[in-house]
Amino acid sequence: MRNNDNAANRYSYIGEIYSLGEQLKKKLILEGMPEKWRKLNEEGYIHIHDLDAYGMTYNCLTFNILEDFPCEKFNALTDEKKVAGVFGYITNLMTDMGNEQSGGMAFANFDDELAKIFAQLNLSLSDVNKWLISAAMCELILWCNDTHTRMGQTSYYVTFNIGLAGSDFARFIAYTLIDEFEKCGETVFKPNIVFKVKKGTNRFKGDKNYDLFVKALLCTAKKMIPTYLLCDCEEDKNIPPERLAVMGCRTRVADDVFGHTTSIGRGNIDNISINLPRLALEAEIETCNVSVEEKMQAFTQKWDEVAATVKDILLDRFEKVCSRNLTDFPINARHKLWCVPFDDIKHVFKHGTLSIGFIGLSEAMEVITGKRFYLDAQTCVYALGFVKHMREYCDFLRRQYNLNFSLLATSGELISGRFIEKDRVVFGENYSIFNKGFYTNSFHVNVDSNLSAFKKIEVEGMFHEYCNGGSITYVELGEAPISNDEGLREYIECAVNSGVHYLGFNFPKDVCKECGASGVFDICPVCGSSKITRIRRVSGYLEILDGFTSGKKNEEKTRRAN
Repeated sequence: MRNNDNAANRYSYIGEIYSLGEQLKKKLILEGMPEKWRKLNEEGYIHIHDLDAYGMTYNCLTFNILEDFPCEKFNALTDEKKVAGVFGYITNLMTDMGNEQSGGMAFANFDDELAKIFAQLNLSLSDVNKWLISAAMCELILWCNDTHTRMGQTSYYVTFNIGLAGSDFARFIAYTLIDEFEKCGETVFKPNIVFKVKKGTNRFKGDKNYDLFVKALLCTAKKMIPTYLLCDCEEDKNIPPERLAVMGCRTRVADDVFGHTTSIGRGNIDNISINLPRLALEAEIETCNVSVEEKMQAFTQKWDEVAATVKDILLDRFEKVCSRNLTDFPINARHKLWCVPFDDIKHVFKHGTLSIGFIGLSEAMEVITGKRFYLDAQTCVYALGFVKHMREYCDFLRRQYNLNFSLLATSGELISGRFIEKDRVVFGENYSIFNKGFYTNSFHVNVDSNLSAFKKIEVEGMFHEYCNGGSITYVELGEAPISNDEGLREYIECAVNSGVHYLGFNFPKDVCKECGASGVFDICPVCGSSKITRIRRVSGYLEILDGFTSGKKNEEKTRRAN
């Protein structure tokens, strides 16, 4: 596998042709920008995500799948053809949408949504139909995992949110999705499955879907999936859980200045991430022999200046995509997947989010204070205050422009390495934050922190409420916690009480290519082969380590168990 900007890429002829065109498109877009905007991106102050899609399409969407599902197409079919038809429709929809938007796609309540569709088709939950659905579910999972035809090289970023399951049919769908994913094989690590944890529904013994929660935890203990959307956390507890969903690796779309407080039928329009260590290094150099408070003021002022320009770029991109024609989005228009009718593009896309992201808070604080924020109380206060400041600016923009600006705790697959490479050229090698070869994601503590899992959750939990555009906390385990659902549940309880919105579990997973044995090894303990597939979390999604970007490869080497 070759080095990629995206670990999900697989080489193909068409993919190479696409990549050449993509690079040219990015070059032309940058050349057409005001010089100030272009330089901020090229010099590494910011990263404009999905630059090739600038002004052409939006980022990601949680499908309003029930709004216009064509039940009439399937009503007259046999049960076997109904099941095949519905799953085929979903697969075709994801294929088509993958070429009409630049990012991920999600189902907010896949278990309930699919159950309601089958109920409308008068499909019974007979033993035969259970078998048919199980087989079709396995095929869907394998399609998500194995298909790399998007752009000729990339897999489809698909997220199925489940767990609330309000009927027996929905409970069967949730159970089957988890069960088939678990059984599909050690090298099956997609799609992203998110289990929504909610008191009174599944969180505690006695809750109707507690057994599904346990089933999910046991699967996570083997395969790192599902991850967990914690609907009782401070950020989300006042929103009905059926309206909440995770899209992609962490994206959150919930609040809406136009009244649609839901993830369903809404998405992120675009996002730009800011390089915090760059600004901290400049502030440090320019404010020698002053107090930490004064350095923080200089750092914050620099962020304010960059963020003001980022706002202008986001608005420009929003206006450009809203000026497209309805014919540029035929799949969106045909399937009515947004929360409002797709008859006026600006009226639709105004319900999406415009996100300001950030990376490297830990390194920035280390530059300013000389200390890691998770080891020093005062530095943690500075870090938390700074993230709160960023959120307050995004809230100000919401009021100023009447659009859904949000703060995103960025996942940094490409930029974790890109930013540090730029900064080394500018500042030289004499900074300890450069030694490890990557910047830390968003507000995360350093991956070699050696904090206990509970402490890591408590520290990072303080930041989640400010990152309304999306955030995640990971617990890094030394090995797969096979059958230890109770241990994982204790971490989830800690996370809920600490304010964590979204929680995932990581551990190294090596799979022998010859015999399929899994564990943590360089030589297979079963057959002795050295041909090993290494599956790791890259930036939200699981992927094969060989395809990681340089920054993420460096990060993986540095990770230590909590």
